[in-house]
Amino acid sequence: MNVFLAVLWKDLVTEWRSRDRLVAMAVFALLVVVVLWLAAPPRAAGESPARLAGLLWVTTIFAAVLGLNRAFALELENEALSGLALAPADRGWIYLGKATASFLLLAVIQALAAFVFALAFDLDLRPVALPFSGVAALGGVGLCAVGTLFSAMAIRTSYREVMLPLLMLPLLVPVLLGAVRATGALLEGRGIPADALRLLVVTDGVFLIVSFLGFDSVLDE
Repeated sequence: MNVFLAVLWKDLVTEWRSRDRLVAMAVFALLVVVVLWLAAPPRAAGESPARLAGLLWVTTIFAAVLGLNRAFALELENEALSGLALAPADRGWIYLGKATASFLLLAVIQALAAFVFALAFDLDLRPVALPFSGVAALGGVGLCAVGTLFSAMAIRTSYREVMLPLLMLPLLVPVLLGAVRATGALLEGRGIPADALRLLVVTDGVFLIVSFLGFDSVLDE
């Protein structure tokens, strides 16, 4: 637990001082919203807003991939990753510290992207703000759970910017399906479908458990 808190605190303090990941993710998310607004203009009167759920989650995933690509960038310098592997604790706690830091950064970007997206596409998210926050959190956990593991795997490769999305995106299909369906239902004024919620919770749990147990082997490589 001490290792988890130390890694989490180190990542958050480092990001607060530099803000490189956060600014890059924010600018990228805003640019994606602008591109989507130009490619798929605001809906006509009477058209279901559920179609916009997929666009919102595309923005989130692209921003998450950009941020996760930098999750282990500092540890790559001066062989700090090797020093991290020597921490006197289960390496899964190192993984949880990195994943939690990425999740908190992503949560900030999700809030910003949702606000800008609502303005651009004329959506009123206030009535569903609380359940939408829950869905966003579950989706963010899934993104960061698998993304942190693959970021550690890809960081030492020559083409890490390309390898991370190639490894990560296929496994995000269940997260994306559950999140888009739940968000679409909320935008239509309905409750969150139980099957979409179960899919998100089960997928997040599987990703976290497998990544926690497998991170030891990843650092050894």
